[in-house]
Amino acid sequence: MEKTKQGHINSDIKNGLATIEFYHPSHNSLPSMLLGQLASKIMEVGQNDEVKLILLKSKGERTFCAGASFDELVSIDNKANGKTFFMGFANVINAIRTCGKIVIGRVQGKAVGGGVGLASAVDYCMATKFSLVKLSELAVGIGPFVIGPAVERKIGLAAFSQMAINATEWQTAEWARDRGLYQEVFDNAEFMDAYIERFTTTLLTMNPTALNKLKEVFWEGTENWDTLLETRAEISGELVLSDFSKKTIQSFLKN
Repeated sequence: MEKTKQGHINSDIKNGLATIEFYHPSHNSLPSMLLGQLASKIMEVGQNDEVKLILLKSKGERTFCAGASFDELVSIDNKANGKTFFMGFANVINAIRTCGKIVIGRVQGKAVGGGVGLASAVDYCMATKFSLVKLSELAVGIGPFVIGPAVERKIGLAAFSQMAINATEWQTAEWARDRGLYQEVFDNAEFMDAYIERFTTTLLTMNPTALNKLKEVFWEGTENWDTLLETRAEISGELVLSDFSKKTIQSFLKN
């Protein structure tokens, strides 16, 4: 099967908690198909009156999300297709922003590029000590334009600038925690999952209206993101067509 058609999104609702899990065999990278399904699923459960809380996670042990699908990036041949691809990430971020429910993130391993964007977009994020982060976009000729607003909102301009410019260096989970990307860092996934179970169980006893109102407060000032992220997607969609990006992405695929 073509790699851009592989992977899946699973969801489950139990006692008011909606768990959404994504998976792709290439280190949980996200092609357009999965991005579209993920955005739709987040909005679907967010509008479900039975759901009080959303948990976003990925399958596997080593990588939370490797970001954009290089197999799909290298096939982009015009600006319109480029914008459409990067709008996939924009739509997921905006779905988290507007779904109306608090979204908890579970990060079990490395997060790269768009994976950092997902971790930044959730309202509360737990991680293991293996959950290093890197914004590698500049190294392939693009830049973290679409996810930038979410990352900057969470860790601030200085830390976002550091990650965006220093595109080849990993930052530790402790670094990410100290800057507000992760709220908790655990020694392993077992400890993290035990904490998440207790944490979500407690949150589910809280007033759901209060939780939803808190969500609105957290996202005040982002009302322009539909337009902003679309503009950023156009920038990335154009840059991915450059000779630099094409050659660099091809070299990554060969390694």
